[in-house]
Amino acid sequence: MEVKVINRSKHDLPSYETMASAGLDVRANIASSIELKPLERKLVKTGIFMEIPVGFECQVRPRSGLALKKGISVLNSPGTIDADYRGEVGVILINLSNEPFVIEDGERIAQLVFAKVEQAQWQETEVLSDTDRGAGGFGSTGVK
Repeated sequence: MEVKVINRSKHDLPSYETMASAGLDVRANIASSIELKPLERKLVKTGIFMEIPVGFECQVRPRSGLALKKGISVLNSPGTIDADYRGEVGVILINLSNEPFVIEDGERIAQLVFAKVEQAQWQETEVLSDTDRGAGGFGSTGVK
């Protein structure tokens, strides 16, 4: 799959860090450092614009190292960038730790994962098929 991209950032294009990585690391493209206080959220720009092929989405996911070591996550995880969006990629970061966190220009802040998607066609009905699970949800399969 090829994705057309415009890089208006000061940094290299997002890249896979290893041969088998699923996600491309994307960097903050900011004029000055951003401080995230505990439980604060901010939109961080990347300088990246994409043309994603129809039938695909780009998911914006947290980086595990930032999550574990600093408590920084992507708020609407995974965020979805639709194939018809042409604006700048932004990442909504949230600080879930008890300490302030400073985002520096060029810092790897999230990862981008491309995935195939299908659009559903509704088929209205009055009855759904039966299953062993039925309407059980929210831990009904054994989570205690």
